[in-house]
Amino acid sequence: MNFSLYIAKRYLISKSSNNAINFITIIAAIGVILGSAALFIVLSGFSGLKDFTLEFTSIIDPDLKAEATSGKSFTLSQKEIMQLENSKSIAQFSKVIEERVFVTFDGKSYPNAFIKGVDGNYDQVNKIDSVIFYGSWLAQKSNQIVSGLGISSSLSFGIVDYGKQVNLYVPKPGKGQITSLKQAYNSFDAVNVGIFDVSEELNNKYIFAPIDMAQALLGYENLQISAIEFKLKPNTSEDDVRNELKEILGNKVVVKNKAQLNDALYKMLNTENLVVYLIFTLVLIIALFNVIGSITMMILDKKKNLKTLFNLGAQVKDIRRVFFFQGSLMSIVGGVIGLILGVILVILQKAFSLVMLTNNLAYPVTLKSINVLVVLITISILGIIASKIASGRISKSLIEAAS
Repeated sequence: MNFSLYIAKRYLISKSSNNAINFITIIAAIGVILGSAALFIVLSGFSGLKDFTLEFTSIIDPDLKAEATSGKSFTLSQKEIMQLENSKSIAQFSKVIEERVFVTFDGKSYPNAFIKGVDGNYDQVNKIDSVIFYGSWLAQKSNQIVSGLGISSSLSFGIVDYGKQVNLYVPKPGKGQITSLKQAYNSFDAVNVGIFDVSEELNNKYIFAPIDMAQALLGYENLQISAIEFKLKPNTSEDDVRNELKEILGNKVVVKNKAQLNDALYKMLNTENLVVYLIFTLVLIIALFNVIGSITMMILDKKKNLKTLFNLGAQVKDIRRVFFFQGSLMSIVGGVIGLILGVILVILQKAFSLVMLTNNLAYPVTLKSINVLVVLITISILGIIASKIASGRISKSLIEAAS
């Protein structure tokens, strides 16, 4: 066994004759354990919040979405539709039209809505049925719509009120003087048959409608659409499907996955994750100052032993390695113990909901191997640096000065 490592192990597990040094060593070890446990728990908690947030937005996000490369729309051909239907990688696809609309109901107005015209396959591509908490999904070839909770609340309408219909307006394209409201807008009177609840942003944004209603409202041709949303078959390669769609649809579309559709949200969550990691890494660095202090006190306490080792032929670098290994072992072992405690607490939170956000919602946590790896690497690197700094205090003059 390595001479320096053997002595480092002995120093790590043996008590010093000085109780103050034992106390400092215990505090340093506890600091490392709690620091690594806290870092892992926070990362797991943030992973849970991230998954919880994306779970709702991904409900109405398809596996892939083909949007117009330029402009707001593009036109499909019957040949392209047949090729998409015959694809072995695509389970279902839905043609979609999206555009901003002005909504009014019973004297109230809502200017920030978007109509999303969808065909009969939409509920097979997305799990829209699971987020309709009041009413039902719309029927094609009708004047039915399904609105977000925010829009329905702002305009104070419910479902299936034939006496008071929801009015949708879209500005007409063109030039010239406008002399009446009919000249300025295309309009449609609709009946709301369902209300969905996904997230505040989407609840305040979307009104779903049959695709032929959206086409009539916007003046689109039969196969003129804004996007195509795809559900892929299991175990299908996303890259292969992208290449296939490129061959079928050409350069008139750009294909995006769920992460790209929610680019701003993913960036925000990843940035917050990085900031949280850096803050708790700083806490861990402060805890490792105790390791430096503990090693330094141990060096001063063992000066006579160090001189004996030096006289027996040990080199200064060998003696430095003793305390480098001691600090590294303290950091890594403490980090592993902290990780084990963190994993246990995360498992208990998932199983028994120890911490609640609301009366019915437990704080979400996710146990991920990447978080274990991040904590291990972080504590190992910082522990090695701290041990290197502490052991660097040993010099030949310090050893020879021992009496």
